[in-house]
Amino acid sequence: MSYNLLKGKRGIIFGALNESSIAWKVAEMAAAEGATFTLTNAPLAMRMGEINKLAESTGSTIIPADATSVEELENLFSESVKVLGGKIDFVLHSIGMSPNIRKSKNYGELNYDFFLKTLDISALSFHKVMHVAEKQDAMAEYGSIVALSYIAAQRNYPDYTDMSQAKAALESIARSYGARFAKLKKVRVNTISQSPTKTTAGAGIAGFDVFYEFANKMSPLGNATAEDCANYCIAMFSDFTRMVTMQNLMHDGGFSSSGITEEIIESMKK
Repeated sequence: MSYNLLKGKRGIIFGALNESSIAWKVAEMAAAEGATFTLTNAPLAMRMGEINKLAESTGSTIIPADATSVEELENLFSESVKVLGGKIDFVLHSIGMSPNIRKSKNYGELNYDFFLKTLDISALSFHKVMHVAEKQDAMAEYGSIVALSYIAAQRNYPDYTDMSQAKAALESIARSYGARFAKLKKVRVNTISQSPTKTTAGAGIAGFDVFYEFANKMSPLGNATAEDCANYCIAMFSDFTRMVTMQNLMHDGGFSSSGITEEIIESMKK
């Protein structure tokens, strides 16, 4: 059911790879709620994914951009403003990649060049996105910028390795740039800490299936799905959340506030 929550709003959505992607679900729901937007991803990711199909179904324009490149982000924002016919009301940053995880490096054996790449792609890109948006005065007043995070920013999780530091940096950047952007343009900046979700990125982490089931049992409401997260993103882009900024918003079915649940106790008894 559509409520026209984003009617007349313009956006940029980073990171839609395929139908399992949270960014893909956000794009579909944003279109259903009346938004127009551009889609973007790194050229390599675009070749691996199915973004053309999403663009066709949502009536959106694709503008390739490597989010670690300020020059490419400058082109993305200027072209998006031109294509969409005005300033940007919302941005979704759904970007994360760790070469160390891809190469199965354990935490004590991290490749430091890979580590820096993880930080650049997964966290510093968020700062670069907002830096470019600010310099071009591309954001509309009371615009909303959201990045997707994970609870490993605060807690230790095996096999998440350097992505934990990347997510911690991402959340810190949201607070610091959120304060700046609020004063400059009343733009709000938040992160959403999502449940483990069965996406291409999630599936690349060792032991993901086991942890997914554990988190599901530890969450009174169960794990939040990609569709649930997309709904939350739409709410954050809407005018109903105009005074929410600099927050890390837990979207995890209650996982982050649970010590233990009956489901876990029962599984331990077996």
